Amino acid sequence: MNAIEIRKLTKNFGSKQALKGLDMTVPMGAIYGFIGENGSGKSTTEKIVCGLIHPSGGQIKLFGRDHTDADVRARVGVLIESPGCFPNLTVWNNMMIQAANLNIKNAEKEVQKALKMVRMEGAAGNKYKNCSLGMKQRIGIAMALLGDPILLVLDEPLNGLDADGMRIMREVLTDIIKDGKHTVVVSSHLLGELQKIATHYGIIRHGKMLCEMTADELDSSCRTYTALRAKDMNRAKSSLSLRYSRVEEDEAGYIRVYDAREPEEIVTYLYQNGVLVNEIKTDKISLEEYYIDLMNAREVR
Repeated sequence: MNAIEIRKLTKNFGSKQALKGLDMTVPMGAIYGFIGENGSGKSTTEKIVCGLIHPSGGQIKLFGRDHTDADVRARVGVLIESPGCFPNLTVWNNMMIQAANLNIKNAEKEVQKALKMVRMEGAAGNKYKNCSLGMKQRIGIAMALLGDPILLVLDEPLNGLDADGMRIMREVLTDIIKDGKHTVVVSSHLLGELQKIATHYGIIRHGKMLCEMTADELDSSCRTYTALRAKDMNRAKSSLSLRYSRVEEDEAGYIRVYDAREPEEIVTYLYQNGVLVNEIKTDKISLEEYYIDLMNAREVR
């Protein structure tokens, strides 16, 4: 069974069509990385899934049932933008208020459980306004986890976090799906971080799904390249450009060659042209590079 099945979803805001027949499939137990540029329709899709806005057309099923079904709707947790907390109240009191809003039984136990899941049990007595951005993001996820939702929808939960905050957030999200019963949909512009945790991806543009794939399928689709450093980088790049169709220098200061068969082939070719190679390796392009290549290919069309 899939956690989310969307077919031909449309959404109009006046004369503007935000979603244009979107199809989307999120398997149960996945961390689904939802990717797209600003204005592509990510947040609109998430808000429709969570029942915050109504679709103009199309079909949405959550765990095989219509998304308006009250029972399945009660099992959806959401964090879009930022949690609605009272700044002068403690983390604990904010959580208890949310538990009361949701009419949760054994509220204290459930709040403790949610705070522990997001590594915030030690900060329960802190006032919300004194929490860091990373802590506030985790508080928002803790609120979304109240009531034990089987589907969690998170909009940009990694934004603004430092390296340690991102590490903790990655651990939190991977812990949530370990039992195979919970599913997370997470949108983010930080594709390098998303690639470390996502099991599935959906790439949206102009209100339409460009492609969906598993992490393994992405890995197979990412082109392999040879990266090198040479004693004379300028001469190396000029020589390689005469033989290979795509040669470029990356941000780390390596020359990348995308269509060479073997690294030894490059070393031999450069040696024959009077260039000594200091370092050479093979690697694959990242999710971010794959995304940029995909967008550029669509622009050409």
